[in-house]
Amino acid sequence: MSMETVIQLSSQALLVILYVIGPPLGAAMAVGLTVAVIQSATQIQETSLTFVPKIAAVAITLIYTSRWSIDHLIGFVREVMNHVVGVAQ
Repeated sequence: MSMETVIQLSSQALLVILYVIGPPLGAAMAVGLTVAVIQSATQIQETSLTFVPKIAAVAITLIYTSRWSIDHLIGFVREVMNHVVGVAQ
């Protein structure tokens, strides 16, 4: 396997990681910001109050984006396996 192939696969791996982790992370950040603003406005400083909405948002996001994430992961694994088979021959 050439150095260019390794660099290409590494950059694709990073992009796949961003595609898979982006939606749940974005949902957690949005819910966290919303809860923080509400807590600031109402002056309720309960630390456990932020966890339940964040967990629910991440779970819902994972449920709705799981098919899309798995498709990205499968496509990347197939491409890596095609390169591995090419090196083995």
